[in-house]
Amino acid sequence: MNKDSKIYVAGHSGLVGSAIWRNLLAKGYNNLIGKTHEELDLLDSNAVKRFFDDEKPDYVILSAAFVGGIIANNTYRADFIFRNLQIQNNVIYESYKHKVKKLLFLGSSCVYPKEAPQPIKEEYLLTSPLEYTNEPYAIAKIAGLKMCESFNIQYGTNFLSVMPPNLYGPHDNFDLEKSHVLPALIRKMHLAKCLHDNNWSGIQLDLKRRSLDKMNGKSTVDDFVLTLNKFGIFSNHLELWGTGKPLREFLWSDDLADACVYIMENVNFRDIIKDMAEIRNTHINVGTGKEVSIKELSAIVANIIGYQGKIKFNPSMPDGTLRKLNDVSKLKSLGWHHIVDLEKGIKLMYKWYLDDQSAHYS
Repeated sequence: MNKDSKIYVAGHSGLVGSAIWRNLLAKGYNNLIGKTHEELDLLDSNAVKRFFDDEKPDYVILSAAFVGGIIANNTYRADFIFRNLQIQNNVIYESYKHKVKKLLFLGSSCVYPKEAPQPIKEEYLLTSPLEYTNEPYAIAKIAGLKMCESFNIQYGTNFLSVMPPNLYGPHDNFDLEKSHVLPALIRKMHLAKCLHDNNWSGIQLDLKRRSLDKMNGKSTVDDFVLTLNKFGIFSNHLELWGTGKPLREFLWSDDLADACVYIMENVNFRDIIKDMAEIRNTHINVGTGKEVSIKELSAIVANIIGYQGKIKFNPSMPDGTLRKLNDVSKLKSLGWHHIVDLEKGIKLMYKWYLDDQSAHYS
């Protein structure tokens, strides 16, 4: 890519897209295109075609997606498969039609089988059943990476795919019904600390910045308490889903962004397939190669936030996949390695969370 190449970042205002946008700007790229959902509905094939007709991007980074945590994935199953398939189909197809030089598709490590050997190599894709709660989302992402692979094989395009683990960072989604585990844990722990310390102004500030259930300016203290209890937040303890035993890998969003830009600058489809007898599983895992249990994670977050109440786990609620660690040897062989370790990243994220609240109401 040249510094003045026209680069379209789909989903540029989200967790991943905003990090990619910042990384590109920091490296001197000056011709970036980003559209909000109101400006461009990626579910609308005609609108996407018009956008590509008008803008004619040289490069595309597809980070836009309908995402959420275990609750959202299991509740909105139809939305997760339909919306993600629509977004991918529209953007990838128009990129092909408009001769985009390179496209990068962002998937997820949930594409791998529930019982995949650990750490998970790219070749383990489609070798056994998926984890049930996120199966629709995983199927959509598998379709996206296979679409990129298939267009490359049939039409000679240069469409690449990356599979990151759990992500976290600035501009994350902290909705307690729809967010991923780490942002949900940070917000729950923050609210639990406020409740434990009788810090009602802190609770009100949080709920003004980010909605929770049906809380509003007319809500009473009892309403606040009942709502917090509904999400497992009590005055003397915090209740979390599952057993706390599942192991997860977490990647700082700016590290993923750096990996994505590195791949766009240095890696092509032909580099990935040069030693393959049969072209398949050409996607690239991204991650740290390190994992932590949810129980250990909760202790780290509690220490950083300063929460001193008890943490209890509810084993009657689902754990999800018990272990999910990416094998990142392919990406390392291509020359990239992560920078930010987990504890440092959580500190940075919590600081951003508090600063964002203060800035919103300063």
